[in-house]
Amino acid sequence: MQASDKISKGLFTSSREFITDEGLVYFLCLYGCVCSWGCTKDNRHSGLQVAPLYPKEVDEECDTASNQISVKHLEAIIANIQLEKNLDHLLGCKFLEQYILYGLECDSDMDKMAEINKEILPLIRLFERKYPKTLDLVLEEYLKDVRSQKEQDLFHQFISLSVSGGKYQFLEDSDTSLLLSLNHPQPAVRVLAVQHLKEIIESSKEGFDDSFIEEAILVRLKDDNLDVVMSSLGALQTFMVSQKTFDEKIAFNLVCLFERADLSKDEKWCKILETAIHLLTKKELLKENRNLSDQLVLQVLPFLVTARCDSKSPEWKMALCIVESGLCSLHPLLKGWPEAFQRAVREVRPEDVMGASNAKLITLLSDNLISEDPSFVSQIVEGLIGIAEKEIQTVKQKITAHVIAAVLVQSCCRSSQAEEYRLPLALMVFHFLSRKMRKLEDSYPVEAFQYTFSIDFTSGNEPFLALLGEYIQKLNTGAAADLEDSVLLIVLMGKFIQGLVPPDSFSKDERWWNPETLSKPSKDYLCLLLGIFDALVCGASDGIYADHFRAMMQLLFEVHLKEPDNQFKFLSVLWTYNFNISNQINFVVDAVLQTRALYIGCAMLAAQTVQTKKKLTAATSPVIASLLINLGSPVIEVRRAALNCLHPLSGIKDSAFHPILHRVTQKAEEITSDQTYIIQTLGSMFEELQTQQKPKTQQQKLLEALKGLLECVQALECPSYVARNLMKILHEVNGQEVLSHLLPVLDQLLEKAVKRPEEMLKDEALLLHLILGKYNEHSAAFLCTNQQSLDLFIRALHASQEIYKGISTFQIRTLGQITKPFFAALPDGKVQQKILGVLFDLLLNCKNPHCAQTISSVFKGISVDAEQVSMELEPLPSAKNVATVHQTRRQKMQQQRKAHDPECAQEESSVNWQRITLILELLQHKKKLKQPQALVPTLFSLLARCLGPLAEQENLEYIKQLILGGLLNICQKLCSDGSRIKTGVLDEENFSVELIVQCIRVSEMPQTHHQALLLLGAAAGMFPGKVLHNVMPIFTFMGANVMRLDDAYSFQVISKTVKMVIPALIQADEDSGSSESAEGLEGVVIKITRVFVDALPHVPEHRRLPILEQLISTLGVERFLWILLVLLFEQHVTKSGAAAAIGEKDAVLESDTEFWISICCEFSVTEQLRSLMKVLAYLAKLPENKEDDPGQKKSRAARRTKSQSHETELFNVDSHTSKELRHFKFLSVSFISQLLASNSFVKKVIECEDVEELKEIEQKLLEDVLCYINAVAQSVETNADTPTAKFWRALLNKAYDVLDKVNALMPPETFIPVIRGLMANQLAPVRRKAMDLLNNKLQQRTQWQETQVDLLLEMVPDLIAVVQRKTSDAEEEQAINRQTSLFSLKLLCKCFGSKHQEPFVAVLKMAVDVVSSEGKEDRNITGSALLCVAEVTCVLKALAIPQLPRLMPALMKILKQKKELIANEIYLLSTVTALLRIVETLPLFLSPYLLDLLLQVVHLERIALEMGPSSHVNLRVASLKTTLATKLPPRVLLPAVAKCYSVVASAYKNYLGTVMDILKAHITILERDQLSAHQSELTALFMNALDFRAEHSEDNLEDVGKIETHIIMCLISMVMRLSEISFRPLFFKLFDWAKTEGTSKDRLLTFCRLADCIAGQLKGLFTLFAGHLVKPFADILNQINTSKTDEAFFDSENNTGKSCLLLQFILDCLHKIFLFDSHHFVSKERAETLMMPLVNQLENMLGGEERFQERVTGHVIPCIAQFAVAMADDSLWKPLNYQVLLKMRHTSPKVRFAALLALLELAEKIRENYMVLLPESIPFLAELMEDECEEVEHQCQKTIQQLEVILGEPLQSYF
Repeated sequence: MQASDKISKGLFTSSREFITDEGLVYFLCLYGCVCSWGCTKDNRHSGLQVAPLYPKEVDEECDTASNQISVKHLEAIIANIQLEKNLDHLLGCKFLEQYILYGLECDSDMDKMAEINKEILPLIRLFERKYPKTLDLVLEEYLKDVRSQKEQDLFHQFISLSVSGGKYQFLEDSDTSLLLSLNHPQPAVRVLAVQHLKEIIESSKEGFDDSFIEEAILVRLKDDNLDVVMSSLGALQTFMVSQKTFDEKIAFNLVCLFERADLSKDEKWCKILETAIHLLTKKELLKENRNLSDQLVLQVLPFLVTARCDSKSPEWKMALCIVESGLCSLHPLLKGWPEAFQRAVREVRPEDVMGASNAKLITLLSDNLISEDPSFVSQIVEGLIGIAEKEIQTVKQKITAHVIAAVLVQSCCRSSQAEEYRLPLALMVFHFLSRKMRKLEDSYPVEAFQYTFSIDFTSGNEPFLALLGEYIQKLNTGAAADLEDSVLLIVLMGKFIQGLVPPDSFSKDERWWNPETLSKPSKDYLCLLLGIFDALVCGASDGIYADHFRAMMQLLFEVHLKEPDNQFKFLSVLWTYNFNISNQINFVVDAVLQTRALYIGCAMLAAQTVQTKKKLTAATSPVIASLLINLGSPVIEVRRAALNCLHPLSGIKDSAFHPILHRVTQKAEEITSDQTYIIQTLGSMFEELQTQQKPKTQQQKLLEALKGLLECVQALECPSYVARNLMKILHEVNGQEVLSHLLPVLDQLLEKAVKRPEEMLKDEALLLHLILGKYNEHSAAFLCTNQQSLDLFIRALHASQEIYKGISTFQIRTLGQITKPFFAALPDGKVQQKILGVLFDLLLNCKNPHCAQTISSVFKGISVDAEQVSMELEPLPSAKNVATVHQTRRQKMQQQRKAHDPECAQEESSVNWQRITLILELLQHKKKLKQPQALVPTLFSLLARCLGPLAEQENLEYIKQLILGGLLNICQKLCSDGSRIKTGVLDEENFSVELIVQCIRVSEMPQTHHQALLLLGAAAGMFPGKVLHNVMPIFTFMGANVMRLDDAYSFQVISKTVKMVIPALIQADEDSGSSESAEGLEGVVIKITRVFVDALPHVPEHRRLPILEQLISTLGVERFLWILLVLLFEQHVTKSGAAAAIGEKDAVLESDTEFWISICCEFSVTEQLRSLMKVLAYLAKLPENKEDDPGQKKSRAARRTKSQSHETELFNVDSHTSKELRHFKFLSVSFISQLLASNSFVKKVIECEDVEELKEIEQKLLEDVLCYINAVAQSVETNADTPTAKFWRALLNKAYDVLDKVNALMPPETFIPVIRGLMANQLAPVRRKAMDLLNNKLQQRTQWQETQVDLLLEMVPDLIAVVQRKTSDAEEEQAINRQTSLFSLKLLCKCFGSKHQEPFVAVLKMAVDVVSSEGKEDRNITGSALLCVAEVTCVLKALAIPQLPRLMPALMKILKQKKELIANEIYLLSTVTALLRIVETLPLFLSPYLLDLLLQVVHLERIALEMGPSSHVNLRVASLKTTLATKLPPRVLLPAVAKCYSVVASAYKNYLGTVMDILKAHITILERDQLSAHQSELTALFMNALDFRAEHSEDNLEDVGKIETHIIMCLISMVMRLSEISFRPLFFKLFDWAKTEGTSKDRLLTFCRLADCIAGQLKGLFTLFAGHLVKPFADILNQINTSKTDEAFFDSENNTGKSCLLLQFILDCLHKIFLFDSHHFVSKERAETLMMPLVNQLENMLGGEERFQERVTGHVIPCIAQFAVAMADDSLWKPLNYQVLLKMRHTSPKVRFAALLALLELAEKIRENYMVLLPESIPFLAELMEDECEEVEHQCQKTIQQLEVILGEPLQSYF
């Protein structure tokens, strides 16, 4: 296999699913290589460029191979892949475009084209077969864009390759394609195209598809131009000959020609139709295709009707053609017409041929029509009616319509046909006539019509034929014949009524004409009568034809309804048929027709004799019933007309309906107004039979009337819709009499509904519903006396089948009748029991959820005796209730032995558990239950059966739940108010608590447990004694099972059980009142609580808190909350070992503590505090350690044995280790501390309303805490040398925490005395804790009452005593106490010192003593004393002055001890803080110490800087500097600063910055007058300071620069505050100072830097003073330019560095002057002075290359550029630019490079103004374009490019 085959097959057959759209496009593009179709022209459609895959130099063999591969690829794509997303269109375009492009390239080389045609022919044919429409679309699109004759020829060649491409070939005569020619707007072109098609058919030319040819001919057959049609017929003849086929499509198109033909307009139609007939009759298709034959005959029929007697007319010729064609012999309808037509022509005169021919045609057609098969007749009649009803446009069509109508009517009047075929035909004809009659035109006056015409309906066909002849003559003459047209139709209608024959099966002697029971012919006949009546009554109302319609109405009654009985039976149908839902005869009686029929009936009734009226009002007549139901019609006119009909009959007193008619006529106005009033009238009327005392004769008449109406309902022949509406108007007529008469009908309908539901009518179903509605409370007693009524009721309950959708079943309807009144009205309990049993049986067996829901609703609504339900449960004898567990086990063993007995097992299994389940489900929601306690024994019996041994074989858990739920409902009903059950209502022996407990134990279902627990809770309120005996098993089970479930229902069960069971226990305890009972209750509560606590880890987290809260609330919070807390602590201690093992001890403790706090906070704060006191009391009773002496153990064990068991002890010391005991104690105290500090608890305290009670409890708690602290403190001393000493100290600290938290809750009046007492304690930790409590209180509280403040201030001496105390205690601990005391004094001073200064004078003295102590004092104490001094000084202010002589020296002494300060940051911070506060408070009294103070500040800042900028020391020192600068007056500070500067400059020169910063801050705040007053002093100071650089000329330049920066910035702060007048002499003084001969040139460096800084600050104002600097700066620039001189400027070793700095300062200063120049500072003279010194700096290599580059880019070039901007004169720019250009010829490439940068910056600054300077720049740039240095050359190119951007013009043309 070749490679191409493998590729083709692999890609396109087996793996087509892997080919993407992109891949397809690629392979489609390969088409460009087929036969070297390569080109580079743009494709006009797709936009793709397809290039040749192989170059043209490749040899022929390779080219052929590549073509073959491509062709195979394309074949595989087209054949195997469905091209989507317009890819098929793309491929078609490629085929065509590339073919034409190739042809154009080959210049129409015939050999090459023949070769390519041969190769791609299979591809084109394959593509055309798969995508024919796509190829047509591509050809049509390209045809519109053909540009030249050459392209057109190639297009035709491509078309010749396709199978059907010939339609796109151009015709020589039309200069367009065949396809377009066939659709050309000019008929001549279309004729030529059709002739061309004919030639193609004759020559069998290739390239034309047969389907296209056939379609083209058939389309042209529909052409508007008859020449085209004629030509198409010729082409069709040729096509049929060549193809030898004649299909239905061609035949039907030929038939359509007859439908379009109009011989009166164009005689060419005659030739066309003759040709069509010739073609149609030539083939055998008409014989084989009956439908085609029928269509042809129906279209030909109008041409057989004779409208003219002219034998030369086209119509006559056409008729003869049809007769002679043999067509008539092919269809039975026209059989015999040629002979009849020829006979008519021969036998009559020429002028009578038209009439005779039409008469013969009518007779022949009617005879042929009725002699054929009925199915054929129906089809032909439909076709004839369609021809006759077609929109009439021509004379021929009008005449044909009447002829066809006559044929149809004459066919109906023949009685030879069977009635089952005749009547459907008559219905079709009548509907046709009625539609025509609705279109009658009433346009002529009555006189003209009466004068011209008189119609006799009894004379055969002669009147119609004569009238038809006149009608044809008028049409031929062009006269109006509308009147004749209408009369012809009326004549035919009369003839139809006259000739209509009733069916033999229609019996007119029946009591009712019931459409529901009539046969099919009878229904059709009745429908015809109703339709004729409807049509005639509409026409008889008014108009010119009214008399004729009335005559036809009379004819209808005379022929079909001659007897009065039949007339009123017919009218009864009209009166009532609109109530018929099923509409068996398919006729609609609307309200208008019904009203007309009623008024006609009224007129007819009024004309009847009395005897006839009696007959019509008899019970056997349908008249009264039909009229009565119309009184309930929703149409008011119908009700009024019905009352009018009843009025003539109301006088017939002998009628059984006379009472009804009399009452109805009396209430006529009300009935007319309200459609429901007839229901109320009959209801109140027949209600008198029971309620009113009337004479027997009247009651008898009423009863007979009611029986008469009910007999109508009962009658078999009465229509169900009439009976249904009778029952509707009798809706309010109830009672046993009514029900008894309706039982036969109910029986019949129920039997039909059950056995023959498909035959049941909708009206019958609704009637049955209405009859079932008569089962109500009024007839309920009848069920107890009449067995049939009960049986029928039960049968109806079982009728569950749905008869009609949307109508509820009879079962549901019957269930709906079982209402509370109905059930209560049943006098016999057995009947109630039976109905109840049927309901339960239905519920058991029904599969319809709606039925089950209805039964449930019924049972819920009725009031049932529990005894009846108990009987339905049918409990079998069961074992007696057991009283003890032992008896229960014994009984269970007996039941297990009985299980082996088959008879016993059979008896047990006879219980229908499913039925019981359903009954119990109904009981769950039953509220109306009489004597519910009667069900208790039965339900317990069933529960015992469920717990029996045989029940284990079945899953009865759900039944258990239902039983328990039922018992719970009964308990709730018996004790609805929550009280105990009344005596005698329910025997306690019948209520088996033991069975409920057993149910809990045995069952494994949570739902069963829930129900049992709820029941036990309810039972606890009823029989608490019985529940108490089983209480522990209940709660044990709850803890093990129910509490673990996470659902709302389980939580509700627990809640209800706790609420109902526990109160019973407590009530029993209260009733007994003994101490032993109380201890027993406490033991039971401990057991119950322990159950809940043990189950807590398994309870869902969000359920834990509500469960315990419910438990404690029910038990009693004050009495038992502490027990819960102790048990929770014990549980945590026990499980903490496991938690520690997995490393989660802290997390567990944290979560548990939060939970315990949340539990406590569920209750009031007083209850919580009392519980905490009980916990502390319990902790105090516990032993210190577990290892007590044996005697104590024995005594405790003995006491425990006597008092309580192990289960009732809270924390059993013996069962826990010593570690757990200690853990328990520590945990308890820790929790108390955390609870008291929790936000929830504090919130409770705030919300507490009883303040007095809370205060008492807090005092008591404080006492208990102190007692406990005392006990723990004793334990600390006792166990000081034991391994547990650390524990006791920790416990003591926790106890102190508790004390702290309690203190936070106490009011100050209680708190302060307690603290003072604690401070007198001998133990140092106690004293310290008391002070800590005091400190906490002072920090937390912000507002104090005056009395409280006095009490607190009384503690100041005590605190001073603590500071001054010398004891034998450990120094470390004593130091802590002294520190704490100092902190307390500081807080007291901070809180109250501002208003109470006197007590704190002694405090300050004591603190100064500590600070100035000569002995070695602890630094922490000194630091605390300093903080105290700081606070007290701020408060005392002037009162602190006496202590300054002792304080400040001591403070200065401390500050000089740098090592100690640095070693202790807190000590340092305290010292700085104290100094800061003193300076802030007493700045004016610090003059004697100011110099030392400034010097210490200088040193402190050095220390602070080392600690970091964000350190507290740094922040304090900064504040201290600011305070010194701002608080001190200049007369004090300035001399001190001058002295400090001298000291620091000589000894600590690097620290001068701090001094200058203070001076700067001070200058900033000086007023203007102060500044002026001290300006000379400041100037002297600055003149001295500015010599710093000169004095330290050999020092490091960077260090000197930093210090000089502080000096200059300080000076500038003064300069910025001076006026121009004040500043000018100062500036010139500084200028002279810098130029003074004999001084150091370093002053110039300082001055230039100062000038630069001043220029930056003053900006444009500096130009006012800068004029004197121009010449000196120019000179200096020249003096330090190495290119000008080699002499050193500075006489020092660091000349170069200083020169560079000087050069930088000068350039920066000049740059700022130029930058902020707004007053044209740079004049021509100054520009000339500065120009060369500045430009020469481009070659100043001072400091080396690196400094040169940095200086040039950062200082020189910006200065020169800004210099040019400041010039603002092009006359000055040119020399400046030229001087810069000259630097480009410098020998040094660095200089040339710098010159380029300067040039670029200059151009950047002056922008487009540089265009003036460009010409002279070009030569210099051109030289650098070929510079020997690559960097310069590259920079030159870059400069030129940037110049182009700046100037916006290209510069390359200049080079």
